[in-house]
Amino acid sequence: MNEQQATDRAEEIIHQAVDGMSPRPTLERFGPATVGPCIARDDSRSDDRLQVTLFYKLTGVPGSEAKNLVLQARDAWLKQGYKYNSSNEADMSGPFPWVSMRTEPDDFWMEGITGVLDRAKGEGLATLKVISPCFLPPGKSKASGVTPASPAAAFEAPSADDPATGRALAHSSRIYDALQVGSAPTQPGEGLSTVRDESGASVHHTWSTEPLPEGERAAAVERAQTFFRSAGWTVRRVPTAEGTPGVVAGHPGEHTVAQVAASTTGAVRIAVTTPATGPASAGA
Repeated sequence: MNEQQATDRAEEIIHQAVDGMSPRPTLERFGPATVGPCIARDDSRSDDRLQVTLFYKLTGVPGSEAKNLVLQARDAWLKQGYKYNSSNEADMSGPFPWVSMRTEPDDFWMEGITGVLDRAKGEGLATLKVISPCFLPPGKSKASGVTPASPAAAFEAPSADDPATGRALAHSSRIYDALQVGSAPTQPGEGLSTVRDESGASVHHTWSTEPLPEGERAAAVERAQTFFRSAGWTVRRVPTAEGTPGVVAGHPGEHTVAQVAASTTGAVRIAVTTPATGPASAGA
């Protein structure tokens, strides 16, 4: 697969969801970049492969129709024979449903998300996102940094009583309290994993908030930054594609690193990585 083929297929998947919708929305492309680095590792490091990401807002319809549009997208993809990555019936029956699916056999991943505009009135903004599999850029026959070993050799489910697991979850819990917004259902690629690479083993915990309006996302990131600084973490602000600064923080007594940044899905994404060897409990 090359860039054009990936883009064409992603556009086809979007239109399979949208073309039969009623009321018919307007597709508004979000973000200037379509092709970006392949994020094939759970620690968010990339190799030299690429992948296509298309992200569209569905505009031109009342906010009260956002839920209906996401459900219509899900039904249209199901009719194409595509599969759920995850399914939460309680979430899908609520006022702001979210669905994650994948195509077979070519393995494109897509999401239908209802961002919250007015919770009291049940008004939202429907968005659709499609991510292609990773592919090599022109002239490359093999990606550097990609090992032939099976994924299980690099990523393992950590033990529940592992001290590093406890540290990662404790830090995530404090970050959750600082953000003061709800969390989203666990999405593909999120959760706990043990990452093994040339630097050793680490426990990695990733999760996301519910989709938020732009102002609320920025405020949540600011609250996280305030928490880190008050707890003595070393804090560095980094730009993101969203325009909202992200935060990378290092724990003063551990080699734990936490990242908090706005995502193109409208959510705030959180990642906590802590060495497999270290203090038995997380400091504040």
